[in-house]
Parts: sequence; C-alpha cells; structure tokens
Amino acid sequence: MDLGNLAMQPESVEEAVDLLMGILDNEHKLVIATMAEDDLIDLHFSLGTAIRNAFDQHVPNSKLLASCGVAHPDDASGVIIKELWNKLTQQ
Repeated sequence: MDLGNLAMQPESVEEAVDLLMGILDNEHKLVIATMAEDDLIDLHFSLGTAIRNAFDQHVPNSKLLASCGVAHPDDASGVIIKELWNKLTQQ
C-alpha cells in the first residue's frame, strides 16, 4: 500500500487519522472497520509500513511519535491504526 506524497506531515494522532480518512478509499475503510480489534496487527506490514514511510516516523524528535506516546515507529503506527479503527467503527 502506498499513501503517496503528502503535502503535510501529521503532528498528532488525530491529524494522522484525519489524513488517512481522506486518503483511504471506501473499500479499505470497510475492511478495517470490519476487522476484530485483535486482528489489527495483521495490518503491520501493509498499512503500518505505509504509515511509517509516509508520515516520516523515523525522524528523531517526531511530534507524531510523541503524540502516540511511544518511542518506536512500529508502535506508533499501531496506535494510529487502532485510532483509525476506533473512528471507523464509531461511524
């Protein structure tokens, strides 16, 4: 999965989720929304990788990493995916 070139880098979990809501097509959103919470880890190497690459989570002192409350990009993408799932399942 490729999230493309982003004009803006999110600095918070909320900004990241909002960007994903605008980028992902309805089919991807439906797949995520219908997943069980315990199965979100299955997105680690697809959506998780795209998030880590597109959102520059490997940059030292990343505001996004700080917003996620974690120090490692792998963990941060998991936080973002979980918040995306929360938003999608509440709609």
